[in-house]
Amino acid sequence: MAYYTEFELNNLGFKSLGKGVKISDKASIYNHDQIEIGDSSRVDDFCIISGKIKIGKNVHITPMCLVAGGEMGIVFEDFTTIAYGVQIFTQSDDYSGRSMVNSTIPSRYKKEYKKEVVLKRHSIVGGGSIIMPGVVLAEGTAVGAMSLVLKSTKSWSIYAGSPVKKIKTRKKDILVLEKEFLKNRESHG
Repeated sequence: MAYYTEFELNNLGFKSLGKGVKISDKASIYNHDQIEIGDSSRVDDFCIISGKIKIGKNVHITPMCLVAGGEMGIVFEDFTTIAYGVQIFTQSDDYSGRSMVNSTIPSRYKKEYKKEVVLKRHSIVGGGSIIMPGVVLAEGTAVGAMSLVLKSTKSWSIYAGSPVKKIKTRKKDILVLEKEFLKNRESHG
């Protein structure tokens, strides 16, 4: 995978850009001026990133993801991951037939639902999953592959299905490992 150089990244015009950020030169990024990226985060090949986006530290957006922040925005808190092919939307047309749909239609003829999406610390979303507007993945949420997330989750829980249902509680060993990781990172500069 080929990544932009630090020089190239700094010239793209991001709202803010942390240290050690890696972005594939095959990713399509729009609205750089609305995108904030924290230290040691990574965006891989063939991702489409657009709109208002805030990416924390140590976030991984794996290949072929669609992150459509739109006007409302998407927040990725520290240590979150979305696996291959995940799609996150902050707006959706009304499919009921009461309004027109698609981006070629003026807004006065449409009824769009627009709401921020937040992935709290240590959330992970399995490959091929879809997250819809207004969802908050609580801290430590794990979403299984090919899931449809329509509603917010409870912390330290594992969800799967279409639409998702809670399967079980997730272990919190990650928090101990996080402390060790941060301590070692500080001592190694």
